[in-house]
Amino acid sequence: MKFGINTYLFSSPFTNESTTFFPQFKDWGFDFVEIALEDPGNIDPDFVRKALDDSGLECRSVCAATGPGRDLRGTRKDQVTAIEYVEALIRIAPVLGSKLVAGPIYSAVGRAEMVPDDQKRKQWDLVAGNLTILADFASRHDVKLAIEPLNRYETDFINTCEQALRMIETVGSDALQVHLDTFHMNLEEKDPALAIRKAGDWLGLLHASGSDRGTPGGDQINWDRIFAALDHIHYQGDIVIESFTPDVKVIAKAASIWRQVEPSREAIAVDGLRFLRSLAF
Repeated sequence: MKFGINTYLFSSPFTNESTTFFPQFKDWGFDFVEIALEDPGNIDPDFVRKALDDSGLECRSVCAATGPGRDLRGTRKDQVTAIEYVEALIRIAPVLGSKLVAGPIYSAVGRAEMVPDDQKRKQWDLVAGNLTILADFASRHDVKLAIEPLNRYETDFINTCEQALRMIETVGSDALQVHLDTFHMNLEEKDPALAIRKAGDWLGLLHASGSDRGTPGGDQINWDRIFAALDHIHYQGDIVIESFTPDVKVIAKAASIWRQVEPSREAIAVDGLRFLRSLAF
């Protein structure tokens, strides 16, 4: 099991200059970095890979940012834009040393609406068709795609692990996995630990975030049960701290971070990592 940090905590958008944080991440004890890449054109992948190597870090996952205009159930233009964006991440990931692209790649974050059942079914089939295209593309590049359920305020489409698993079943590709997040599970799952057990071998990534988006361990999530569930499924994958503060303005607004929930970004990283490692089996 390896522990990483999502770059959203310190930088958005991620650029070549964002690599200056890498040595600090290494000093804090992280095994790897999860790069949230809003715009593939913002980086030189070879430059970023060298910065990772020089810092003794890996990039084990690339986090997709599917804002407005990137939507596999949107207009035809939005679908094409989303497909081209995710394909760009799939091509870049191996250059960075990663074999995983993760996040809510199925829809634009923030799109949440009540629609009739027949329209929901049409959206489901549309997303499944587009994910089939992306899964085939990912397979050709030896990359996995991990689908992340989000809470009800950020999407109406996939909120639970069970829904993510159903989408994977619909598509029928081994290139798809489940990406669970403790913050979202705390809002949407009846039992987050049971959701992890349901994911089983399909669990490709776990985001660790406090129930208030703060430090893992300094919140009301039952972390003992989370790790017991991970142990039950023999999870040997990655755990990434993904938390936010008002310091990164763009992400703070997107994630509705209106106050300083922790003393500092460093506290989230250092204290969170120490806590998670204390529970690791």
